[in-house]
Amino acid sequence: MQKVKKMKSFDQVRPREPVAPYQGGKSKLADTVISYINQIPHNTYAEVFVGMGGIFLRRDYKPPAEVINDYSRDVSSFFRVLQIHYVAFLDMLKWQITTRSEFERLISIDPDTLTDMQRAARFLYLQRTSFGGKITGQNFGVSKDRPARFDITKLSATLEDVHERLSSVTIERLDYKDFIRRYDQPECLFYLDPPYYECESDYGKELFDRDEFPKMADLLAGIEGKFIVSLNDHPDVRDIFKAFHIISVETVYSISSKESQKVGEVLITNAQSHFRSDDLFGS
Repeated sequence: MQKVKKMKSFDQVRPREPVAPYQGGKSKLADTVISYINQIPHNTYAEVFVGMGGIFLRRDYKPPAEVINDYSRDVSSFFRVLQIHYVAFLDMLKWQITTRSEFERLISIDPDTLTDMQRAARFLYLQRTSFGGKITGQNFGVSKDRPARFDITKLSATLEDVHERLSSVTIERLDYKDFIRRYDQPECLFYLDPPYYECESDYGKELFDRDEFPKMADLLAGIEGKFIVSLNDHPDVRDIFKAFHIISVETVYSISSKESQKVGEVLITNAQSHFRSDDLFGS
């Protein structure tokens, strides 16, 4: 991995794993994305669609200021509860086990009727026990040859790890446009991992629409900071973001527990001058 350009204000941190799977979680592409992030000087790192932190938690350097954002109330509540109510949250989870009946019970509950801590516990349980880390249309995930998916005796250490990583992080729940406008400055680096093009409803119908991509491109064209956007490689994506530098990358999608396929993705940026020339091959 290409290390960050040496700046006295940067601290090395130990990468963490997300506490649950999340659709589009970037596990296979994380090293590539982080290698580009690490080449861009910045004093503030702002992640616009953090999800379960597939990129944020795997970073190996951090600047003085870090902000994570997600308009999903489930996501933002989870990280906020884990940050400030870790002990009580762990106590709430300690008797929980993996059962289909509990999965179905939690699926049937309207999360808006729950406290933030109850909502965070429900969200974590469903993400851990559903098939493929899906956010909508969740099904109970069963593996015939693997341990139960929700084992608090193993999960507690991971939760504590992430809790510690969040100690100096600001957590927001804003529309992506408001978030970018609020934190934009010359020394800020935004990382955006929006829903993939033609897959916008995978995260909930109310969260993001295909019409947002041109709006995103227009907004990013006028910011003072730097940005990296990761998206699926689609002709419309290349057209919408044609004003910026587009880098072709390859990753692997899991089709099933035994099958996978290589697919093309793109990293879109206004910071290409910071990259080594060999990084831009194939762009």
